[in-house]
Amino acid sequence: MSQDHPLELTGDEMRRLVEAAMERITKYVDTLPEQSAGSTEGGLRLARSLAEPLPEEGTPFPKLLSLLFDRALARSLNTAGPGYLAYVPGGGLLHAAVADLIADSINRYVGIAGGAPGLVRIETNVVDWFREIVGYPPEARGILTSGGSLSALTALITARQERLPEDFLRGVLYLSDQTHHSVAKCARLAGFPAANVRAVPSDERFRIRLDTLEAMIAEDRQRGLTPFLVVGSAGTTNTGAVDPLEELAELSRLHGLWLHVDAAYGGFFLLTEEGRRTLRGIELADSVVLDPHKSLFLPYGTGALLVRDGEALRRTHSAEADYLPATRDDADLVDFSAISPELTRPFRGLRVWLPLKMHGVGPFREALEEKLALARWASEELKTIEGIEVVAEPQLSALAFRLNPGGMDSDGLNRLNHRLMKGINDRKRVILTGTKLGDRFVIRICVLSFRTHQDRVEACLEDIREAVREVGG
Repeated sequence: MSQDHPLELTGDEMRRLVEAAMERITKYVDTLPEQSAGSTEGGLRLARSLAEPLPEEGTPFPKLLSLLFDRALARSLNTAGPGYLAYVPGGGLLHAAVADLIADSINRYVGIAGGAPGLVRIETNVVDWFREIVGYPPEARGILTSGGSLSALTALITARQERLPEDFLRGVLYLSDQTHHSVAKCARLAGFPAANVRAVPSDERFRIRLDTLEAMIAEDRQRGLTPFLVVGSAGTTNTGAVDPLEELAELSRLHGLWLHVDAAYGGFFLLTEEGRRTLRGIELADSVVLDPHKSLFLPYGTGALLVRDGEALRRTHSAEADYLPATRDDADLVDFSAISPELTRPFRGLRVWLPLKMHGVGPFREALEEKLALARWASEELKTIEGIEVVAEPQLSALAFRLNPGGMDSDGLNRLNHRLMKGINDRKRVILTGTKLGDRFVIRICVLSFRTHQDRVEACLEDIREAVREVGG
């Protein structure tokens, strides 16, 4: 390190910095199966203790590593571990972290292809792979984003531009009552009043009701409104439900609606034979959101949007400035800044490209097949526990259940199941989360981490059985 230029590390200094970090990281990752599933108890007190002013002087790196790994990390849910069966797990492949180290170190600009054509082609390959997985035609285009929320926002704005006039406030959007809340939030951010977002009831399998949807569309047209978009789910957060996508696509075509499919959780199950059957019809959608940080096991901050008519992305997002070169779009080089909201953007493609190139798609497919099988096994085992009711069978790798011993009103049952979930999680081998389905509080199991295998799901069922006995079911 130069005394005059302290930010410019020498090769040896960079190597020591990375090696010190890797010593901590490898110890952490190697011991994940033995670690607690995590707890945030005492987290608020810890957070307050970490508040500090802007530092004038530096702190030795080992001391900072100790703060991160020994203090801050200790009061958190272990989302990287095999026992994280809550919400929608990801996993965080280390390969992607190495890719980020490379991408951040070389720090190339990839918003315009002319600045780094080879790197932009690598990211374009990733988008093309996703297009192939979904079954989209070659003219489809896509972008990598930070996650499903920004992907959905980009899709909704694109649909608004394509299907509605400049004064778009009569446009109406239709979501299932099981659609992820981020989509309604995106509609608001895209400028639509909350009253323009319709919640369509779901059926007994928590899928959108097409008959009710069609009636709502007709009613809105009679009122002089403009139905223009419907959202289908390819794996809801609550139960992993998959809407009837083929029928939804046909209904959308008949009524001239843009069909957007939220496949953030479930999309990459298309790599499996079972997933392709379950998600049949997704290739008919106008836009699809995928989250590689869910069912492709990548670190948080890896999302994707695909649009069947790639030119729609360009018509919505292209902009010119005197200081920018003319944009281009061909089969080999895409200016991502011309088809997305971002001008300056990180080289996200490398964190997807590297693990897929190192391993091929086979191990990802096998891992997803394993998760589907584990969810089915868990559902069948739950049915052997007296008083347990499987409320939502797994359509992918998520399911919902509750304890219902009989003779209790709705509020009593909900309180009982809150206690049951706490009893399960207090054992710290797994973390489960709950949700509300109508007035019923239910407990969810979502099997998705690449580190979760049969032994951990067996431990989960053991803890459920013990907790049921404790709460008196």
